[in-house]
Amino acid sequence: MARTTRTRTDRFAAKPRSNSRNSSAPSAPPAARVHSSPAVEREPEQPRIYQTKNDLPQATRVQVIELLNQRLADGIDLQTQCKQAHWNVKGPTFIALHKLFDEINEDAEEYVDLIAERIVQLGGVAQGTVGVVAERSTLVDYPLGLSTGAEHVAALSDALAGFGRAARVGIGEMDELDDADSADILTEISRGVDKWLWFVEAHQQA
Repeated sequence: MARTTRTRTDRFAAKPRSNSRNSSAPSAPPAARVHSSPAVEREPEQPRIYQTKNDLPQATRVQVIELLNQRLADGIDLQTQCKQAHWNVKGPTFIALHKLFDEINEDAEEYVDLIAERIVQLGGVAQGTVGVVAERSTLVDYPLGLSTGAEHVAALSDALAGFGRAARVGIGEMDELDDADSADILTEISRGVDKWLWFVEAHQQA
């Protein structure tokens, strides 16, 4: 009698699976079994200090850099507020205020450069990204719905007054740290800001 030879294919052919283990609860689709890995928390980035022959002690430079980066955020915020006013002012005084706000912006850009370059001179990193500014600025947020000259004058005078106040606080901080040069830079800035505050507030004082 001839033997029936089972081929390898026959022996290992897939058999229908039984659902007898858990017939009432079908297995979850593969996507449901995927678990997302827990979020990895990043440690706060340490400020980088470059070597320099500047004779201020490194401990002093670290503190000055941190304080100046706060003022840098305020200065960049002031710039954006000047442009917001410059672009959107309307009304009978449009031309005068449109030009005035742009002139203030130009000086604010110089203030920002003075602060940022002083930070780098001391071996620091000037931190001026949008994210950093949004997080650190101490200025009041500029209202986006303003249109008239009077409204923009009021809002921008608030911004200028706030930045001038922060600069004067910074002068005292630099004096305490014996950094006369940084104090001098902030003194120059505060004088300029006071001049522009005068120009803007004059439109409210008639």
